[in-house]
Amino acid sequence: MPNNYFQFKQFTVQQERAALKVSTDSCLFGAYCSNWAANKEEQPKHILDIGAGTGLLMLMLAQKTTASIDAVEIDEPSFLQAKENIEASAWHNRLQLFHADVRQFQFQYKYDLIISNPPFYEGDLKSTAGNKNVAKHDEGLKLHELLQVVKSQLTADGSFAVLLPYHRSAKFIEDAEAVQLFLNEEMNVKQTTAHSFFRSILIFGKQKEERISKEIAVKNSNGDYTNELTALLSDYYLYL
Repeated sequence: MPNNYFQFKQFTVQQERAALKVSTDSCLFGAYCSNWAANKEEQPKHILDIGAGTGLLMLMLAQKTTASIDAVEIDEPSFLQAKENIEASAWHNRLQLFHADVRQFQFQYKYDLIISNPPFYEGDLKSTAGNKNVAKHDEGLKLHELLQVVKSQLTADGSFAVLLPYHRSAKFIEDAEAVQLFLNEEMNVKQTTAHSFFRSILIFGKQKEERISKEIAVKNSNGDYTNELTALLSDYYLYL
């Protein structure tokens, strides 16, 4: 049974009410996006998280950047959980969470960076819990709808980062290009050095750039975190 909370170095994520719990791949995604944003010559000033879940990604980005961060979450228990986590954090004054359907939400402005860990287990075995199906399947926000929201709300020189199953990434890249969002950076993820890819972190922009391709394994042949993963998560995980 998952823990009711996950303790990080600078914040705590309560997760008993959230549809989806903290996972290694969501932490990897948050750390990668946070490092990417923090290392940009001009850091993003306004960030949007579509599908906040526990608020994990907001908190990871807040730790590494000075941006104001908004998030939209449709599932009420997850929204209330994320609200609790945000309010307990050191960065609550620049984090804002909305309980809404992003497809109908009226945004106040456009964003320099949009991130999403979207519903993506299309065709896989579904849960009996309705909120998990909305969070993990295409019963709520469809990927093509996500792309339309991103296209509308992204600044001209902004970036969009998304975490997807590796087997769905090629089609998503194609669909994104159809709405003039171009893949500029990708990080493909393996469970171990001996496994095939199972996740993709993709970063898009409205301008075409020379594509950067990377890969990372979560664990090595000994079952320990790889040096690359440790480097990404060491600012967050308590025991790294």
